[in-house]
Amino acid sequence: MPSLSEAFRGHPVYLHHKHSDFNSLQELPDSYSWTQPHDHHLPNYPSNNKTKIFVPVIDLNHPNAPNLIGHACKTWGVFQVVNHDIPMSLFSDIQRASLALFSLPLHQKLKAARSPDGVSGYGRARISSFFPKLMWSECFTILDSPLDLFLKLWPQDYAKYCDIVVEYEAAMKKLAAKLMCLMLASLGITKEDTKWAGPKGEFNGACAALHLNSYPSCPDPDRAMGLAAHTDSTLLTILHQNNVNGLQVLKEGEGWVAVPPLHGGLVINVGDLLHILSNGLYPSVLHRVRVNRTQQRFSVAYLYGPPANVQISPHVKLVGPTRPALYRPVTWNEYLGTKANLFNKALSAVRLSASINGLFDINEDQNNDFQVGFNLDI
Repeated sequence: MPSLSEAFRGHPVYLHHKHSDFNSLQELPDSYSWTQPHDHHLPNYPSNNKTKIFVPVIDLNHPNAPNLIGHACKTWGVFQVVNHDIPMSLFSDIQRASLALFSLPLHQKLKAARSPDGVSGYGRARISSFFPKLMWSECFTILDSPLDLFLKLWPQDYAKYCDIVVEYEAAMKKLAAKLMCLMLASLGITKEDTKWAGPKGEFNGACAALHLNSYPSCPDPDRAMGLAAHTDSTLLTILHQNNVNGLQVLKEGEGWVAVPPLHGGLVINVGDLLHILSNGLYPSVLHRVRVNRTQQRFSVAYLYGPPANVQISPHVKLVGPTRPALYRPVTWNEYLGTKANLFNKALSAVRLSASINGLFDINEDQNNDFQVGFNLDI
């Protein structure tokens, strides 16, 4: 998947702290404490604990699913889906693989460590390099086949874990194509309007990565951060989370809203590229992860983007005399490089105008307030 690997090779991330063995830490080290005054990266918005508002839950079998998805994308930038045809047994399997991986001794996990200019392997969130404090999490990213990495982790048992990942990736690829069709339909765009969709809307050339995350129990969760606030650089991200809370999304006018795990549900995030394709109609959702004192949280993110050579720009159906294009064309490879260099200014860098005829970039105000990292982390 050259659009990912080439972008990261061109923008290596050097994290100078040693990897932590979270199980051995009885107190929160200062390097993980996010309460110092200089931590201006943290949003000022409080968590919403007073009013009960919920991220939309959408039944994919509902006859009005495209319109429901469109409303959720426009008002939230995130929603959960049910009746997605992914068997529960596959979620159990990928959780079992994640637990087996992150339960390995640190020295064993480091045998599959990610290189500074690489994407695949074990390591910290890449956005760590943009923050003065470390995040209470560890991650493992897979591009294409997991075989070489899993051979290093489980010389004898690699096959059963490879089979799980391959099956999970295939299911996510199929679901992502279905969601892409529904999200485009919610914008009035058909698969015939999208050259790389293919005749059946299968989006076969799409690039993707699988990202396994672990958020260990933390001795001082109020002062720690599992994953700092960021948007995804994807078209869309499909997230499976275990039964432990922690994910929060920023809702305009409400603050941070929890996205509790939903049995059999999947969280769908609008990414930066879909924000661009929608000509600013669908916001790329700002989200973060908090940790807790007693439970380990796992999540699995499927990061979905266009083929390497496809330029994403505001769709022609969403551009006209009264609504000019707000962004220039950009490939995922180029955009990842831009975000790696400019961090929270990436959308601004590809925007043609901040305001044309009263049209504002939905994400711009957020990006001015917060440092937003490019994502292989959720």
